[in-house]
Amino acid sequence: MQKFLTYDDVPKLYKYIKSKQWWDTIDRFDRIAGNIAFKDDRINDLMLKWSKDEDFWLRRIAIDHQLGRKEKTNTKLLEQILLNNFESDEFFINKAIGWSLRDYSKTNPDWVKDFLSKYENKMDKVSLKEAYKYI
Repeated sequence: MQKFLTYDDVPKLYKYIKSKQWWDTIDRFDRIAGNIAFKDDRINDLMLKWSKDEDFWLRRIAIDHQLGRKEKTNTKLLEQILLNNFESDEFFINKAIGWSLRDYSKTNPDWVKDFLSKYENKMDKVSLKEAYKYI
């Protein structure tokens, strides 16, 4: 049914996201949100907004919403979302930062290497461990 979801369905998804907060539930929503972006780029602005939300589960969705996109990854958006979450002491955020970089490193290791050389000193060790896994 995911293929039928539109940006107008986000408020319904949001309600569920806010009521069922744990990694196993939240991690299902990152690709759902990401797939909506292929039909409606307003989701990009929403993910940028969520990347700064006080609710770290919304931030986690924003960080990981581009997982699996490969060459369709919006690196400008990814970089800004990650920068918005540096210096977090939340494990689930730092792990997500690393996962997003690790995933994209399979497609564009040079971009990830450049990103890491630029920002490594601002990143948590959990993020770095995940990010460097395939580099």
